[in-house]
Amino acid sequence: MSINLFDLTGKTALITGGVHGLGMSMAKGLGHAGATLIINNNTQEALDHAIEEYKAEGLKAYGYVFDVTNDQQTAEAIKQIEQEVGPIDILINNAGIIKRTPIIDMETPDFELVIKVDLVGPFIVSKYVAKSMIERGGGKIINICSMMSELGRDSVSAYAAAKGGLKMLTQSMATEWAKYNIQTNGIGPGYFATSQTAPIRVDGHPFNEFIIGRTPAGRWGDPEDLQGAAVFLSSKASNFVNGQIVYVDGGILATIGKPSNEI
Repeated sequence: MSINLFDLTGKTALITGGVHGLGMSMAKGLGHAGATLIINNNTQEALDHAIEEYKAEGLKAYGYVFDVTNDQQTAEAIKQIEQEVGPIDILINNAGIIKRTPIIDMETPDFELVIKVDLVGPFIVSKYVAKSMIERGGGKIINICSMMSELGRDSVSAYAAAKGGLKMLTQSMATEWAKYNIQTNGIGPGYFATSQTAPIRVDGHPFNEFIIGRTPAGRWGDPEDLQGAAVFLSSKASNFVNGQIVYVDGGILATIGKPSNEI
């Protein structure tokens, strides 16, 4: 087995929405494995701060502002990236939003917006990136799915619908593009310790206790826990892995949960 199986030196990776949290962690994992990073966001200020953080860690990173749900903007940005930085070898479709509203109270435009960002966005970006991957004879596409690709949950109907759709889009991309040496897979994160979850991770908070009790690993995920899966699916180590969703969830989907009184 090659000792360079997970080396990404010489590869260029586009990570959409990679300005904070899990997206930034995965991008850093790829960067430390040798990849040049292209970071996307829809606002310049957040993008500038993120690029500074990447560069402070010694990573080679470039930022591009475009809306992943805008077909024309995305097409022009992909063309510009490939002219200014180089061909995109790895795409991580990470940009996404969530709206927590019961179905009966959710406004149709809000439902449609989540579907547009979380499902249509990956379709648009992948379409334009895959065209040049096909011409060059290969590439890696990673769609950031969710446990909601498999499970429903109160008040996240639009998100679950989008992530369930993204799972099937991933499999359809793999089916169509495998013959071009493009591997398309997904990562489904569990519950992670991020700035967004900090208010509910305090001791004694009901949701904190629920997650720790529901997760066989007995803890929240650390954002760095996603880096291994991201590097694996971006590297030649995964050259015969296609159409799979790797759930990085501490074992949640493997079990119906702990009994009330452990035996």
